[in-house]
Amino acid sequence: MSRTNPMLLIDFYKAVHAEMLPKDITKSVSYFTPRMSRVKRWNEVVMFGLQGFIKTYLIDYFNEEFFGKPFDEVIGEYKRVMDAALGAEAYKIEKVEKLHKLGYLPIEVIALPEGARVPMHVPMFGITNTHPDFAWLPQSLESLISAESWHPMLAATVGATYRDIVNKYYDMTCDDSIPRAKALGAFDFRGEECTESAVKAGAGWCLSFLNTATVPTIPYLEKNYNCDCTKEPVAFGSPSTEHSVMCSNYAVDGDEVTLLRRLLTEIYPNTSFSAVLDSYDYWNIIDNVLPQIKDEIMAHNGCMLMRGDSGDCVEVVTKTVFKLWDEFGGTVNSKGYKVLDPHVKAIYGDSITVQRCEAIYEILAQNGFACSNVALGVGSFSFQCIEEDGELKPFTRDTFSSCVKATYCEIAGEPHPIFKNPKDGGFKKSQKGCCVVYKDAEGNYSYKDEFTWKEACENSENQLVTVFKDGVLVKEQTLQEVRNVLHEGRF
Repeated sequence: MSRTNPMLLIDFYKAVHAEMLPKDITKSVSYFTPRMSRVKRWNEVVMFGLQGFIKTYLIDYFNEEFFGKPFDEVIGEYKRVMDAALGAEAYKIEKVEKLHKLGYLPIEVIALPEGARVPMHVPMFGITNTHPDFAWLPQSLESLISAESWHPMLAATVGATYRDIVNKYYDMTCDDSIPRAKALGAFDFRGEECTESAVKAGAGWCLSFLNTATVPTIPYLEKNYNCDCTKEPVAFGSPSTEHSVMCSNYAVDGDEVTLLRRLLTEIYPNTSFSAVLDSYDYWNIIDNVLPQIKDEIMAHNGCMLMRGDSGDCVEVVTKTVFKLWDEFGGTVNSKGYKVLDPHVKAIYGDSITVQRCEAIYEILAQNGFACSNVALGVGSFSFQCIEEDGELKPFTRDTFSSCVKATYCEIAGEPHPIFKNPKDGGFKKSQKGCCVVYKDAEGNYSYKDEFTWKEACENSENQLVTVFKDGVLVKEQTLQEVRNVLHEGRF
């Protein structure tokens, strides 16, 4: 999108709420909370993306497009849009003028650590004003906060779900030394809503796995989570053919053997790669072509991954492993499961749902094969929806009913808890007053409310800590730290 004045990154009605608030209001506090889960297997959501949002919007965007631009330009653009679309009499411009003259964003953000698995109803972060003239500002930012927050958290939760499956089956079938962060890869870029969505989804995925096809995820993580792909494992790609490669060579050679030999001996003699093999007849390649190039495969200083891309992916992947064992053999690991010769492996691209991942691993385990014999790919389908009980459930902000709600204010120096409790609202009941988030006896996050702001801040149990204040990021996490929080130091 074009670089819009950030004060215009609102729903129209946000422009008029400052005048509707109680007179003499000097402070307001709001919390971002997942209120319910529409996915049965999820009762927690991974906290992620807030730091990236703060750096991108609350710091860079506001400084460059609001505070760093001339007063007349900023206010003129705001008035031009609002006068034409809302009406000059409907809103007051003075609050925006006063904010620009202040020269910084008088906002404090308190938050749980990124990577935390947060149960429903527990506040993940809070926002309040630090200057008494700007109690209207926290809720004015609600639309922007919500739009930028729910998707990275959902992607991180998707990644954590697959990692939990990997952990279960690798514990059962693989040597403990086998890395788990490369078991699955993300191939969702082309199917995400837009490039920005793809980048942030990739970042959420990379909390649990290293393999992704989305290149711009790396600079995003480097900028926002203090990592360096030249010095540490941030994310990895892999050489792979695609159908255009296979088909164009077939058009010239009249076969698929010639390119596969060239890949093994000329193009990637010392590099692992995957080759999509179903442009015409996948099982013909597995049954008849691979034996023809077995010597080249075994002499290859790397692994050739056999990739199917059509048919029943559960059957294709597992059957491929069985056939590769028959042709190339392998070893038996310390847990008694078969491991293919390191020159060959099965891979399937972007069709691996949660259910298919579990089914593939279960079939391999039941037949005595380690789950590390396959590399699996997750595409945009699994990043944007899940199937449960035969029903397709798309992911939106309402997957966790994530919202930013005001729960506390101070008027003329006096504290006032505020809340909503619709008679027929159910999950829409909000917290009341300020919140203290703490860890219960089992180490899970829980919360207590009905505190004043001062009481909540001074409570030693409170896990919500200041991460941003008055235009400055005051507490920062690295990518490694976020991964350690999510996986309890076992990434």
